[in-house]
Amino acid sequence: MNNPQNPLIVQSDRTVLLEVDHPSYEDARDSLARFAELEKSPEHIHTYRISPLSLWNAAAAGLQAEQILESLGDLSKYEIPQNISREITEFIERYGQVRLVKREELLVLESEDAILIAEIGAHKSVQPFLVGRLDSHSLHIGGQYRGHIKQALIKLGFPVEDLAGYVTGTPLAVEMRKETTGGKPFEMRDYQRSAVRSFHLDGGPRGGSGVIVLPCGAGKTVVALGVLATLQCQALILTANTVALRQWRSELLDKTSLTSDEIGEYSGEEKLIRPVTLATYQILTYRKSKEDEFLHFGLFDEKGWGLIVYDEVHLLPAPVFRITSEIQARRRLGLTATLVREDGREEDVFSLIGPKRYDMPWKLLERQGWIAVAHCREIRLDIPDEARMEYALANRREKFRLASENPEKITVIRALLKRHPEDQVLVIGQYIRQLKDIAKAFDIPLITGATPLDERLHLYDAFRTGAIKQLVVSKVANFAIDLPDANVAIQVSGTFGSRQEEAQRLGRILRPKSDNSIATFYSVISRNSLDQEYAVNRQLFLTEQGYQYTIHDSHEYTEEP
Repeated sequence: MNNPQNPLIVQSDRTVLLEVDHPSYEDARDSLARFAELEKSPEHIHTYRISPLSLWNAAAAGLQAEQILESLGDLSKYEIPQNISREITEFIERYGQVRLVKREELLVLESEDAILIAEIGAHKSVQPFLVGRLDSHSLHIGGQYRGHIKQALIKLGFPVEDLAGYVTGTPLAVEMRKETTGGKPFEMRDYQRSAVRSFHLDGGPRGGSGVIVLPCGAGKTVVALGVLATLQCQALILTANTVALRQWRSELLDKTSLTSDEIGEYSGEEKLIRPVTLATYQILTYRKSKEDEFLHFGLFDEKGWGLIVYDEVHLLPAPVFRITSEIQARRRLGLTATLVREDGREEDVFSLIGPKRYDMPWKLLERQGWIAVAHCREIRLDIPDEARMEYALANRREKFRLASENPEKITVIRALLKRHPEDQVLVIGQYIRQLKDIAKAFDIPLITGATPLDERLHLYDAFRTGAIKQLVVSKVANFAIDLPDANVAIQVSGTFGSRQEEAQRLGRILRPKSDNSIATFYSVISRNSLDQEYAVNRQLFLTEQGYQYTIHDSHEYTEEP
């Protein structure tokens, strides 16, 4: 039934067009986010795509085809194309057609569809993992290949529902505190409890693995602590860097009953294994040469881990995927602000860590006051005439660097710092030479990968206390850095068109402010350049989460009124 007043157009190529200026835009956006992926976000019409993986994540979260079709029908201007209705139904039904289960000690792949089992058993990519056929509906899989078979089958279009269960792990008493160590009342927020329940699923075989998607500042760490307190077992927690590792340690001590003797650090600094051990991805992926073995993979089997937490799961290095495929009997919790991976390995996250278990729109959390209100502004400026010829003749990678390092950006940064004299400001960039120039020009402390850990921690602490109000930071500050009072970010360069990086950088200023002030996220961009071209892709993330961004000319900020 046609209703031209509705905001959506569903097209036969699996794309969905959404009118931005429609009164029902926000409701439609939040509905689409459950089962579709945002592809383009210009001013007036946003384009989403319904993909097999987006539908399988929806199915794993309990969404039925009828609910998706009803939602699209209620919001669409025109009838949903017949092929789309059929594909949504079939892709949703495909999740769970093939299951991994345990029969006594055997790992078994089973399906009610005997022909499907025969087809799977005949695939060359599957045969290395088969021990043999048990009957017309089930195949015996080698126990060590639980992850490998899931990876192979999702590439064939058959997402496996893993019901084979998990080891309990060595018991560990963990309670959530009613008060923090500083004496402040503490309890989990409703959405954090919901995330824990969605992951655990009452301890049944359908729970115990998967990804929680929440913005930076919304307390993903607290969700992990809630899971740990629910499972009451020893855990291995993997983090992006040593600074993040130390912050996890502080949170564990501050909000749970765990003592310092029960928490170990396994990093480049020290290697102490305890009932809850915190490790960095860097140490796990260290090896002396490309031909050598990874020296620290033994950590995964060192203790009776009942839970492995993957912080910033969108950054998971390829070697950690490899070892994860071999430890599928342990519960696995992934935490991230966005499921987008720049290497396109979202299917591996789905297969090896687990499907998306919980997601909550950023703007909804903002409306409820759990994260700060944020304004996003792009400031465009010209490449100076004397640099245009060099830019014109450069290769694509060099073009991006030249546009990103545009020296005129210093003038804009000066104007922005003048505009925010009392705010806590982070200047964030990709290119170290550019960041050094900015730090020197404004006499601001600089943190890069080369900054010693003790100095990093000292500067972060000084920024938190307000002893310093401005920091220049490289991409090392993208990940898991807790700077609750940061309320202005000035992005001067980024990693090409990285949506995940945009999520991390915006997240640096989203923790709720004690004075309820508004956060501001500036991106300083060279006009008519690759810098601007890649910025369009990064903006997809902002749009996906409901943020509107405004575009300004640099003269609006640099010229005196």
